[in-house]
Amino acid sequence: MTQDVTSSDAAPASEEAPAPSRRRFGYAAVALLLAGIVLGAAIGLVVPRFRTPGTDSVEAGFLRDMSTHHAQAVEMAMIAHADSDTPAIVTLAADIATTQQAQIGYMQGWLRDWDLDPTGDKPAMAWMPDAAGSVVNGLMPGMATPEQLASLRKATGKELDVQFLTLMRAHHLGGIHMAQEAEDLSSNKDVDWIATSMVTAQQGEIQLIDDLLKQAQAS
Repeated sequence: MTQDVTSSDAAPASEEAPAPSRRRFGYAAVALLLAGIVLGAAIGLVVPRFRTPGTDSVEAGFLRDMSTHHAQAVEMAMIAHADSDTPAIVTLAADIATTQQAQIGYMQGWLRDWDLDPTGDKPAMAWMPDAAGSVVNGLMPGMATPEQLASLRKATGKELDVQFLTLMRAHHLGGIHMAQEAEDLSSNKDVDWIATSMVTAQQGEIQLIDDLLKQAQAS
């Protein structure tokens, strides 16, 4: 005798069959989610390091060289501030010394934040392509020679004013050239900001220097 199997008797088996497949899908989704969380955390830790300029980067080279370049400008400005008898030149010298010393602080601070040596071991201007001709006797663009600095320290009166303004004008032109190159080559927002600030400030000061130089030479 044949046993009658109704559709209602077979239904429970067909309804429960997909359950193991659903569980496997659920486990896989959780595993993928956890893997994504772990990978995301790892990227979050690693990416900032990739974004930090390295010791051979344009940014590090520019900050090191410009710190040295600025240091000489501060030195010359302090000489003029202490010894010039012309109020407008004393004021200009104070502005240059204050501004550029503050910028040195920014630049050296960023190098420390990046765990980089403040001076490095690369030749001057190595960060700038085709810059070999820009360094003369070890001096970066616009920098005064030791002999010129010695003469400035001894000068007085009109001679001091003319020497200071002439040297600082050349110094600013060299600094602007370096800062413009850094603007073009750098991908770091802080370095771009300070380079742009330097170009704007020093271009404005050159106009004032030209006016003061004419007055000094005519006196």
